[in-house]
Amino acid sequence: MGRTIPVLFEGTPCYKIEIQPDFTLLPKMLEELGYGVNKVCIVTESTVGALYLEEVKSLLAPVFSFCTSFTFQAGEENKNTDTVSSLYSHLIDHSFDRKDVLVALGGGVVGDLTGFAASTYLRGIDFVQVPTTLLAQTDSSIGGKTGVDFMQYKNMVGAFYMPRLVYMNIATLKSLPARQFSSGMAELIKHGFIKDPALSAYLESHGSQIMGQEYGILEELIAQSCEIKRGVVERDPKERGERALLNFGHTIGHAIEKLSGFSLYHGECVSLGMIGASYISYRKGSLSAQQLEEAASILSGYRLPTSLDKFSHTPEEILAVTKLDKKMESGKVKFVLLKGLGEAYLTKELEDGDILEGIRYILPHSPQARLLG
Repeated sequence: MGRTIPVLFEGTPCYKIEIQPDFTLLPKMLEELGYGVNKVCIVTESTVGALYLEEVKSLLAPVFSFCTSFTFQAGEENKNTDTVSSLYSHLIDHSFDRKDVLVALGGGVVGDLTGFAASTYLRGIDFVQVPTTLLAQTDSSIGGKTGVDFMQYKNMVGAFYMPRLVYMNIATLKSLPARQFSSGMAELIKHGFIKDPALSAYLESHGSQIMGQEYGILEELIAQSCEIKRGVVERDPKERGERALLNFGHTIGHAIEKLSGFSLYHGECVSLGMIGASYISYRKGSLSAQQLEEAASILSGYRLPTSLDKFSHTPEEILAVTKLDKKMESGKVKFVLLKGLGEAYLTKELEDGDILEGIRYILPHSPQARLLG
């Protein structure tokens, strides 16, 4: 029981991804990294902190010379520079120096924010990812992307900064509400759509076991997803090429997420974005109607939305927000499309009308009324 996946950076061993059934081995693994006389600050948010902070604190306190924690209010709206400033103040108040370490205990918001704070505090101190959501375990904790939202721009301020360790306790997924677990499945499904038809087939055939969170099936699934992302980030750590394919579904998805006021979960918005992008791929002739329906079937099988029943914003308003995306280049949106289920490609050749077609396809007031053609 348990998996270890090593991750390289520019050909050199960088950190390990540990997939475990509990938190038991976390102290030992931190000691193996050379920590002992250092200080540690566990960064978490209010929901996760209430569940796991005391347990993790009790495990780490004997390892470090000083153990403290910083908890901020849960929610994407708190993933901002104000929260980072408060964390800086906490670290300064407790005299943290460059040899000390931050531990990100939580989902993607906590991991992104903690990593960014670590990358900038004293020009960089160590941090460790302890992701507690499916989305964070299969995607955001891997690869060293850190950042916070700024004004209306999602993840606009950030840095590539690698953790010393990614430690996943799969048992934490049991505490996730069903809707949040489904949200996490979106990034995992994305990995199959862009890189691995076998993963998509596995998702289709093991749906009940995955949704039932059978440990062996879940460990295998998370390991498969981590291996796919590990391979991509090793080949392109700074997103100069292939890594941009991981943004499949995110251009439209981020716009919907922002306009919803974050009432929709990230994975739900990515699911909608993937269907929009898949429809554009179909219209461009690179995806068949059958493959488009198969993609929708896989997503809906994990209780992810493939259309918006109620949304107060127009397709044109969603399009306008896509233009605020950090993936813009020379006035063009870098957009990820599919050549089939399992192969993606990047284009900067889409016109506004192309993107509008994809957006209208997922909206109830679309003139296309979800008809193919």
